Amino acid sequence: MKCPYCDYEESKVVDSRPTDERKRRRRECLGCGKRFTTFEVIEQPLQIVLKRDGTLEPYNRNKLLTGVYQAIKKRPVTIAQVNAIADAVEQYYAGNWNSQMTSSRIGELVLAELRHVDPVAYVRFASVYQDFHDVAGFIAVISELNEAEKKEGDD
Repeated sequence: MKCPYCDYEESKVVDSRPTDERKRRRRECLGCGKRFTTFEVIEQPLQIVLKRDGTLEPYNRNKLLTGVYQAIKKRPVTIAQVNAIADAVEQYYAGNWNSQMTSSRIGELVLAELRHVDPVAYVRFASVYQDFHDVAGFIAVISELNEAEKKEGDD
């Protein structure tokens, strides 16, 4: 680790503690004796999304969050729940060691999570994700949701 003060190449770790998803380290330069802080983060592989039209683009968590926020607008859903949905999508791909995602699978994962969080947000997200062109699309999704709730109630 290069010292930011004197560019000396060696330092020792004085203190180390975890913060969020990274590790904070206090270091002391063996050349000048000054202390500085570094953060160690886990390097994530580049995630690529295969879109419906066949194009590829880098995965963007903010784009996913924006879509979910549109669906939950004026609904009793917390920011923590929205972040948990994004985390679930990311963990699914990280757990499978997949660097390429498909937009359709991302949509399916979000729908699966939204189904348990808020039924209205689920229908809103489904209407955009599944590109409804008429009322029949809404009716089909609402009917499917009602059937699933009946089955859960019977169990």
